[in-house]
Amino acid sequence: MSGGIGVARGTALCVGAVLGPGVLVLPAVAVRAAGPASLLAWAALLALSALIATTFADLGARYPDTGGVAAFTGRAFGDRAAAVVGCWLYTAVPVGVVAGAVAGAHYTATALHTPPATTVGIAAGLLAVVFLTNMVGLHVSGRLQLALTGALVALLVTVIMVAGPHVDPQRIGPFAPHGAAGVGSAVAVLFTAICGWEATANLSAEFTHPRQVRRAAAASLAIIVVLYAGLAICTVGVLGNQAGDTTVPLMRLLAISGQPWAPGAVAGAAVLLTVAASVTFVAAGARAGVSLARHRILAPRSRGR
Repeated sequence: MSGGIGVARGTALCVGAVLGPGVLVLPAVAVRAAGPASLLAWAALLALSALIATTFADLGARYPDTGGVAAFTGRAFGDRAAAVVGCWLYTAVPVGVVAGAVAGAHYTATALHTPPATTVGIAAGLLAVVFLTNMVGLHVSGRLQLALTGALVALLVTVIMVAGPHVDPQRIGPFAPHGAAGVGSAVAVLFTAICGWEATANLSAEFTHPRQVRRAAAASLAIIVVLYAGLAICTVGVLGNQAGDTTVPLMRLLAISGQPWAPGAVAGAAVLLTVAASVTFVAAGARAGVSLARHRILAPRSRGR
């Protein structure tokens, strides 16, 4: 089956899935674990991300299926393995989406200096937007995702442009205060930064033509590598080892501008990151559920006989 997703919307969905709320805090967490050597961890993970994106794009283009990773697993290892993978994804989506909404809400509340109690309300509002967006259908939500991702990319590019001129090479020392173990810890932390490609595999059947899956993956990979690399370099080169002492590194980077709009921009980035990622994951989870039901894995068993 084929849907109405083209390269532009497909790219927006891929970027939204991979660039989640984690980008708000992961660069600082990586610095806390490895110091400036966290840049090595970023380089390794981005290289791995290229392999994962290429693999899922090739599989999606060759075997478009709403089952995504589960369908690919079934082709390689059989129905039982496919059922396990499909159920993992289906049950992980609600947990991950809620966790992402809470993280985005916390960052938003911090940026706007609102009471901590407002975090729950903000998270509920974000989740409502995500589910309502998916209810209208992917042909409409894809357009919204394109607008959301465009605004998100513009905001993150603004952060990089504001902070970039303040990068100081002297802050990249001592380079590896925690040694190789610290770099390993940073890799483990940053692995979540490249999660999301597996969710886009469930949308492969929604593309107008299978070959567009590869084009969308290539475009989204280029955007993600540039943004992640830019934010990582700015975090290390501007904040140095002090980056690990803050829970809102993006705000610290924008604060350099001294502009009154900085907190609002950070709050906007938190909202866009959360909604963009959650829209794709909910869409992928819904299609995984449909695939599981179609194969009678989630269907109720009839009594009698």
